[in-house]
Amino acid sequence: MEYVDKAKQFFNEARQELKKVTWPNKQRIATSTWVVLAMVIFMAIFFGIADYALGKLIKYILKLG
Repeated sequence: MEYVDKAKQFFNEARQELKKVTWPNKQRIATSTWVVLAMVIFMAIFFGIADYALGKLIKYILKLG
C-alpha cells in the first residue's frame, strides 16, 4: 500500500502546483502558434535548399574524383 500512498501524494502535490500556474490566454496561444508554424516552414525551406545544394556539391566532387 506504500505505492498507493506515494501515488496519491504525488497527484495531490501535482494538482497543487498546477493551481499555481498562470495559463496563457487565447490570444497569446494563437500568436505563439503562428510563430512556431512560421519558424517550422522557414526551417523546412532552409534545410531543403541546403540539402539540395549539398547533394549537388557532393555529386560534383565525386565526378571529379
